[in-house]
Amino acid sequence: MALLFEDRRSRGVEPVSSPLTTHVLDTASGSPAWSFCLCLSRLEVHGQQWTELGKSYTDPEGRCPGLLPPGHMKAGTYKLFFDTEGYWRKRGQESFYPYVEVVFTITNETHKVHVPLLLSPWSYTTYRGS
Repeated sequence: MALLFEDRRSRGVEPVSSPLTTHVLDTASGSPAWSFCLCLSRLEVHGQQWTELGKSYTDPEGRCPGLLPPGHMKAGTYKLFFDTEGYWRKRGQESFYPYVEVVFTITNETHKVHVPLLLSPWSYTTYRGS
């Protein structure tokens, strides 16, 4: 399986601008969720199987730059998997939700798509951002 993005933290590589972005905010502390693990997948029409496109971590601002390289976004159904249990465990906190999966549809591959996640140990919300 070829991953379209990778964790670039250890390589010091500046990520390119992505047409798909996310931002994770820890609403319990009022700060960005740093070093938050997430995976991006796309639903393949043939066979209705999820194909993992990559795994990465949020930066100190809670953002995950370079989720999808320019030119790789195509119309279809995508899923962002957020490892909420891992994030809260590192902070000594239990989590009601072990993970959050946000499934969304991209209909126009020329538009930028932003999918933020606002998170506490007991709740989460998401929306189509700009």
